[in-house]
Amino acid sequence: MDWISWSLDRVIYLFVGVAFFVLWIQVALSHYRQNFHHKSMWTPVVAAPIFSLTAVWLAFDRSHLLLLVFAGLMWLGVMIGATGFYYHFHGVGVRVGGYSMRNFLAGPPVVLPLLFSALSVLGLLAYYWR
Repeated sequence: MDWISWSLDRVIYLFVGVAFFVLWIQVALSHYRQNFHHKSMWTPVVAAPIFSLTAVWLAFDRSHLLLLVFAGLMWLGVMIGATGFYYHFHGVGVRVGGYSMRNFLAGPPVVLPLLFSALSVLGLLAYYWR
């Protein structure tokens, strides 16, 4: 494969796809550990592999329809990450001791949903930067 001829957006699509796959593993393990006690915990676990496959597919086949689907999924990813941030931040606050440093360290990872949104924004940057 001739990587030198790849445009930057194709490389970013591939990176976003691989990153969402790795993030999916972490999210699935973390939410499984919590027994999916809230139904919304399923959202990133289901969405991340779909985002990953779409981004990798887009790196190799850049059809117009696939580009539109990808953009819609990335906007959804921004919203999923923002909602996850709210739930995680709220989850830290309801622990005994409230918003203490101990609860930020032991409670739900507040930054992880922001990473979900950030990867989606990176995908959107590659889409809109044409």
